[in-house]
Parts: sequence; structure tokens; C-alpha cells
Amino acid sequence: MTLDILYFAWLRERMGVPRERVETQAATVTELVAELIARGERHAAALSDLSAVRVAVDQQLTDLDASLTGAREVAFFPPMTGG
Repeated sequence: MTLDILYFAWLRERMGVPRERVETQAATVTELVAELIARGERHAAALSDLSAVRVAVDQQLTDLDASLTGAREVAFFPPMTGG
């Protein structure tokens, strides 16, 4: 399947791009993250501490074990703070 991957805030800065389109066989977000990390140092550095990363699948906040079945977009971003 083809997914649009979006990066926000410091993740976008570390990746050097705001988005990318990837072909993946991942069934879950965790599997997708593993595939992205395997792509190289830039991905590995940006996604090295998943406790500091939140994820949304098709604009719905979710957990790392979420299914990607039927998904079109996955977004990674830091935790949100209020103020």
C-alpha cells in the first residue's frame, strides 16, 4: 500500500521534509516505524524516541499498535501542550 507520511515540528526539522510518500507492507504503525527507521540515519534519528512522538492515522490520534488497513495518511508529531 502507498501511504502519505507527514512530519510536524521538530520531526519535520530532523527529517528535512514535511512529508513523503512511501510504499509499505506494514500492517501496524509499529511496523511502519520499523520500516522507516531501516531507511536510514535521518529516519532513525527522528524516530529514535517514540515516547516523544504521537501518531495519527487518517487524522485520528491513535496508538503505535494501530492497524494501517485502509489507511491513506500517517502523521508523526510531538506531544501537544496547552497554554
